[in-house]
Amino acid sequence: METQFINSEVIRTCLGLSSGLTKLPASHVWIDYDKEADVLYLSFRKPQQAKETFEINEDVLLRTDGNDIVGLTIMNASSK
Repeated sequence: METQFINSEVIRTCLGLSSGLTKLPASHVWIDYDKEADVLYLSFRKPQQAKETFEINEDVLLRTDGNDIVGLTIMNASSK
């Protein structure tokens, strides 16, 4: 029973994300989460090879290569 609950929570969470993920500027998204540091990494290409990083606010870094967004780093991700 507990496994079914966990799986349904995972499914609900992913379904909640699906609409937003389809609007991202990339056809592939790699997601890594460091639970201990509470940092979420979104990469829109591999290898990422960002040439510049911009601090959007105190918890969000935007990584770019020229005019292309190649990734985001979100600190304190669990509270967003």
